[in-house]
Amino acid sequence: MNIHEYQAKALLHEFGVPISKGAPVLRAADAYPAAKSLPGPVWVVKSQIHAGGRGKGKFKEASAGDKGGVRIAKSVDEVTEFVEQMLGATLVTVQTGPAGKQVNRLYIEEGSDIDKEFYLSMLVDRETSKIAFVVSTEGGVNIEDVAHNNPEKILTFSVDPATGIMGHHGRAVAKALQLSGDLARQAEKLVTQLYAAFVAKDMAMLEINPLVVTRQGQLRVLDAKVSFDDNALYRHLDVQEMRDETEEDAKEIEASKYDLNYITLDGTIGCMVNGAGLAMATMDIIKLYGMAPANFLDVGGGADKAKVTAAFKIITADPNVKGILINIFGGIMKCDIIAEGVVAAVKEVGLQVPLVVRLEGTNVDAGKKIIRESGLNVLPADDLDDAAQKIVKAVKGAPKA
Repeated sequence: MNIHEYQAKALLHEFGVPISKGAPVLRAADAYPAAKSLPGPVWVVKSQIHAGGRGKGKFKEASAGDKGGVRIAKSVDEVTEFVEQMLGATLVTVQTGPAGKQVNRLYIEEGSDIDKEFYLSMLVDRETSKIAFVVSTEGGVNIEDVAHNNPEKILTFSVDPATGIMGHHGRAVAKALQLSGDLARQAEKLVTQLYAAFVAKDMAMLEINPLVVTRQGQLRVLDAKVSFDDNALYRHLDVQEMRDETEEDAKEIEASKYDLNYITLDGTIGCMVNGAGLAMATMDIIKLYGMAPANFLDVGGGADKAKVTAAFKIITADPNVKGILINIFGGIMKCDIIAEGVVAAVKEVGLQVPLVVRLEGTNVDAGKKIIRESGLNVLPADDLDDAAQKIVKAVKGAPKA
């Protein structure tokens, strides 16, 4: 789960992390009091969307102006003008794709007198099962570009969970950022605070870009991007309350209600599979035969009829889906349960596109019998290769809408 910048900063501030003063704005009427609550004389008006590249982004609407999704205001009146232009407009960045994202929230922040910009992030390193730090003197730019062009300017290290954060970790960060004296001590303290927040809130990723040094000699978090481990959200009701469903795909939200692992993709063949590995193989073979999957959907090993029905409804709700491939290898998941769910779903929502079903494993004969006697227009498949070829052929041969 992702949260907005202003939410991430508020959360980090609970752990003592230094941030600039700011106020979220959800209505244009709130812009003036929000700006007046900050000292000025410079304010920053930031679009709040779950995507990077906001400063270099462009709004689709001409009325929103052409100054990007992050703007510097020199007066309270200019703040209100920017808010009226940006709120409700669609911002397109390198990460949103051409469709862009509607800006429903803004963050007004006091300006910072910046001397230097750095990059710092934390994430779970799956290879070592440790929390890793990534630090660079090259802040304010894409870390991918730095890694490609100047890899020597990036420091990475992991923290052993048995010991937790220690003094030498903070000193390593200070050295990498070429900080000394009081700024080095601030860096050491910041590293401890960030680690405490990361562990306490079960974060999956924390990115600060940029981390700045002000001309007043203060280390400050100027931007923050945070995502959380979905499997640990039950422990953090305060984090769950920060969820902004307008930033998420409606189908993915619906899937989460049924504990389905669903991700929307760009293709045209909807997939329902049990098991992440089998789902990946299914998507690969669809690509092999010249088409692309419309989703990743793993119904899991213990799905029941209701769960399968919900999964089918989610797939058919996608207007880009021109065909559906159901690929089930029954172990814990029984093929007859899948078949009953598919039949129930098709009878409830209808079937407007070709459907290929491949069943194998526990109760496979019973499952195939249910499909066969349902009277539905379903193409059976003997194996995964056969199923992929059949759905691709059926979609390519289907009449254009």
